[in-house]
Amino acid sequence: MLRWMRGSLLNAQSDDEDEDQESNCRYENLFRQLDRDGNGKVDIIELQEGLRKLGISVGKDVQEMSREEQDLLKAGDTDQDDQLDFEEFMQYLKDHEKKMKLAFKSLDRSQDGVIEASEIIQSLKILGVDITQQQAEKILQSIDTDGTMTVDWNEWRDYFLFNPVTNVEEIVRFWKRSTGIDIGDALTIPDDFTEEERKSGVWWKSLLSDGVAGAVSRICTAPFDRLKIIMQIQNVQSKHIHLTEGFKHMIREGGILSLWRGNSINILKMVPETTIKVSAYDQYKKLLTSTDSTQINNIERFVSGSLAGATTQTLIYPMEVIRTRMALGKTGQYSGILNCAIKIMKNEPLGTFYKGYIPNFLSILPYAGVDLSLYEIMKNYWLDNYAKDSVNPGTSVLLLCSASSNFCGQLASYPLNLVRTRMQVQEGAPQRNIFYFFQEIFAKEGLTGFFRGITPNFVKLIPAVTISSLVFEKAQKTLGVT
Repeated sequence: MLRWMRGSLLNAQSDDEDEDQESNCRYENLFRQLDRDGNGKVDIIELQEGLRKLGISVGKDVQEMSREEQDLLKAGDTDQDDQLDFEEFMQYLKDHEKKMKLAFKSLDRSQDGVIEASEIIQSLKILGVDITQQQAEKILQSIDTDGTMTVDWNEWRDYFLFNPVTNVEEIVRFWKRSTGIDIGDALTIPDDFTEEERKSGVWWKSLLSDGVAGAVSRICTAPFDRLKIIMQIQNVQSKHIHLTEGFKHMIREGGILSLWRGNSINILKMVPETTIKVSAYDQYKKLLTSTDSTQINNIERFVSGSLAGATTQTLIYPMEVIRTRMALGKTGQYSGILNCAIKIMKNEPLGTFYKGYIPNFLSILPYAGVDLSLYEIMKNYWLDNYAKDSVNPGTSVLLLCSASSNFCGQLASYPLNLVRTRMQVQEGAPQRNIFYFFQEIFAKEGLTGFFRGITPNFVKLIPAVTISSLVFEKAQKTLGVT
């Protein structure tokens, strides 16, 4: 970003006594380029038009201002008139250069005046961020203007001149967002946001975007979810239901709307699920993070995330049971979510709401382990072997990596999910445990029996990932996150 600075900024002189004068000349030159009407003020429209003509990607109108533009105006506009005069502009750049100088020196661990790939790796490792040599080199390439594979102060200053990051931690977050570098945490956990972003509401807008994307994706693919559940519990002696016959059966039994039976609670549970996950993660992180450090390392992040996931599953699991019962219910059997819950409580013990909890809990590890690890392996393989001048894999590559890793994660955890579903629908006595179902499935159906109903799960995979990604991006733009 900001490669236009290569041609538009004057080179700094080494003589210390001329530094202030040269900086003022640079500031004046830049301000003149942005002040299109020459009135000594730069407003929002001029800022956007000026930066766009200088090669910086910006929003199409005032409502689509990027976060960097908003933060720049907020930081520089001291009199809050929604404009920057030259004094405000110059003061912002001077203050910002001081912060960037400190960040540069903290990364320049050898204090030789240039940043090398090894120093980026070492500095980020201290912050709990592990990147490869190739990724560090690609970061350098995005900043390096003279082809030396090192970054001096002038290159560093010019690159971050209009980026309102203030310290190394925020620079790491910027690299993650703009280059696709993984820093080990999930989108739905607000550890990726600064304290200012939390206070300003950026984090909850991102969470809301994620929730909206998930809801739309689940609505669009709900018929496949219901068909999967039906196929999972069909009698072993019955003829296997295939996709076409399965959809025809559901429509004949309850009409078109029956394809979405049980999906209402699937959407409803997303709000408490996200809220519990975020709250639990924050609490576990505070307990695990050492009191003398403001940074959370990868092990603490993983443990906090795992505990938060387990807590969330425990609290919302009854909703999973209700969803399964509604998806398998016949037309008119349940009038709604509350009616289904009341009938379960009236006719069965309260423990019914946690039937299948053990295989569900056990499935988290193989799914998350395979999904996350393969995603990183595939993404890094592409970066190491196919990326040239960028550390950003691009949307299409990330979608392919996400869909492929998710496919493998579901494959690894599917037998446990199938057993969970069969345990959830048990009624009456005796109640069978997890071992009974594994033995029964293997004895009557063989190994293939553990994957009954997996076809609709895989058919919906690419549409679900694609829809979720597109809606998430659109929701973020609508809410002003990006």
